[in-house]
Order: sequence, then C-alpha cells, then structure tokens
Amino acid sequence: MSIQEQIKEVVTTHRVVLFMKGDKQFPQCGFSSRAVQLLKAAGCEDFVTVNVLEHDEVRQGIKEYSDWPTIPQLYVNGEFVGGSDIMMEMYEAGELQALLNA
Repeated sequence: MSIQEQIKEVVTTHRVVLFMKGDKQFPQCGFSSRAVQLLKAAGCEDFVTVNVLEHDEVRQGIKEYSDWPTIPQLYVNGEFVGGSDIMMEMYEAGELQALLNA
C-alpha cells in the first residue's frame, strides 16, 4: 500500500484526524499545540492524531495528499479543512464548532 493510500485510509476511517508534530498529549510545535487546543475548545475530544515526526514519508506524503505545504492539517469526514490559522478563523466565526458537531 502506498503512503497516499495509507493516508487516505486514516482520514476516511476516522471522523476527525489531525496530522501534527507530536500528539495531543505532547504537541511538539506551537501550531500543533494551538490546533489541539482549538479542537478541544470546540468540544471535540474524540479525535485521532498522527505524529508526522515519526515517519518522514508521512510528513512529506500528507503535504502531497492535501496539496498544502504546512503541518498541522485537520481532516473532518475525510475532507481537508486546513491548518491552525484556518482553524482559528473558523473557530472565531463559530464554523469549526458547527463542522465538528454536525
């Protein structure tokens, strides 16, 4: 199975997936930490994290999969949502909460 197929399987098997540096208990960059905090603030506790620092092929593969250059990356219901800046804008507008609670 290619890395793209593996990524697709993860994002379609789980409702909310965050590709990040570190994990939800121990984020290893400020943007990843903010993304975790935003998900929790939006009332989403049940999300899967994938630590891109553990596998270089995942770290590069997720950027190609989404055609988005940065980490973290949020997926909801198999769809790419965005990184921490987009998540913050959506949260402030109430859109992130609506998406996660739909």
